[in-house]
Amino acid sequence: MIRRVLIANRGEIARRVIRTCREMHIGTVAVYSEPDANALHVREADAAELIGPAAATKSYLNIPAVIDAARRSGADAVHPGYGFLSENAAFAEACEQAGLIFIGPPGSVIRHMGSKTGARAIVTAAGVPVVPGETPAAQDVASLAKAVKTIGLPVVLKAAAGGGGKGMRIVRDADSLEESISSARSEAERAFGNGTLYVERLIDRARHIEVQIIGDTHGHLVHLFERDCTLQRRHQKVIEEAPAPRLTPGVRARLTEAALAAGRAVGYINAGTVEFLLEGEGDEARFYFLEMNTRLQVEHPITEAITGFDLVRAQLLVASGEPLPFTQADVHATGHAVECRIYAEDSRRLLPQAGRLIHYVEPKGEGIRVDSGVTAGQTVTVHYDPLLAKLITYGATRDDAFRRMTEALGAYEILGLNHNIAFLLRLLQRPEVRETRAHTRFIEAEFAALTAPPEPAVLQAAAAMAAFVSSRDAEAVIADGDEAQPDPWDLIGPVAW
Repeated sequence: MIRRVLIANRGEIARRVIRTCREMHIGTVAVYSEPDANALHVREADAAELIGPAAATKSYLNIPAVIDAARRSGADAVHPGYGFLSENAAFAEACEQAGLIFIGPPGSVIRHMGSKTGARAIVTAAGVPVVPGETPAAQDVASLAKAVKTIGLPVVLKAAAGGGGKGMRIVRDADSLEESISSARSEAERAFGNGTLYVERLIDRARHIEVQIIGDTHGHLVHLFERDCTLQRRHQKVIEEAPAPRLTPGVRARLTEAALAAGRAVGYINAGTVEFLLEGEGDEARFYFLEMNTRLQVEHPITEAITGFDLVRAQLLVASGEPLPFTQADVHATGHAVECRIYAEDSRRLLPQAGRLIHYVEPKGEGIRVDSGVTAGQTVTVHYDPLLAKLITYGATRDDAFRRMTEALGAYEILGLNHNIAFLLRLLQRPEVRETRAHTRFIEAEFAALTAPPEPAVLQAAAAMAAFVSSRDAEAVIADGDEAQPDPWDLIGPVAW
């Protein structure tokens, strides 16, 4: 059994892994950059290792520094979390070469599924439907234009070597094609060091459905049902729920079997997610393979809520060579769960924000879970993702889970930074969302309405609350090293009432 895990990550996911390791009596080692020296994950781990300065490329993405930290600390395993090095095949292989257990799939699997074109070929051979698309051997404008003509407008240009929405452009008319190719290629080269593009048919009003799978080294591969991740912006998820609403039993059965077929085709081990686009309704709905994420997902808590299984615990057992602690027959979905991502961001433009959290109180109550990486008094920097926390609610029905989410968002207290709580509340209250009529570009289409400024009465109430909380917390803030008390009027973010 694994004895000591180095967590090659930060924030809420590092704390999440620490929590399960503690329950399993496994030692933990945090890594941190210089500005993260006093971060919660550093305080909570059994040991901590400094790996570099603020820039992620010199710390959390620095493979030699992370491997050296594991050696120094006596760790025998590494958990990559999500983001950073989690889907880096070279990192998985470096861990193996250093005699460390990588808590994830083998590097070869990460490499195969990390290439969009390679993954498409693998799952197509396994009989999994894919979105019609083409990767021209010649990558000049004329060859890409020919592929677009073959597939038919509208299309999506995608970076062949990456994901996360980078190097992706929607093309609806031929006049914008050349400019879209240029910008997509440039972004792909910056993000992945590879400007190869492939062309895919645009499914305009699709839902984004993903299936959680997990496999062990004993030949067992199971699914833990699906999640609906349709509500997203800039190809980044905002609100997720499980199980996916309005999915018929027949479509669910075909979808989960397709996910398992994709996993079997690549010999998948440990936790992963197979993502699909779904179009249509009822038993006639069609789905297409989108990509495989070879890691634990940000939204894994909602799967834990409906199945009752701890996915990090399962990851640790599998990585230790143990068989999965459950079979497919043991996996049942009960109730409904919703997750909202709480970001530090400008409420009008939804751009990342940095600054000091003057006041921070998380909601509590039945059916509420908060996975967070911050605390009051902490400075949120520009160097990393602005995710403050994930708020998860669970109920017997979808309406119960949504009601709890609305109440929990209203009880969240965040001052000192702009945040997206009012945006989330508006999104949850939209009839298209409640009735599952939204699609992957819904936020983009309704952006103006979702980000409109609050009414004057709400601003006045927010200002009063900010002034009260600021005066109550001023002594603590000043004692922590700030000489100038902030103007409470500058603290106002979107406050939910």
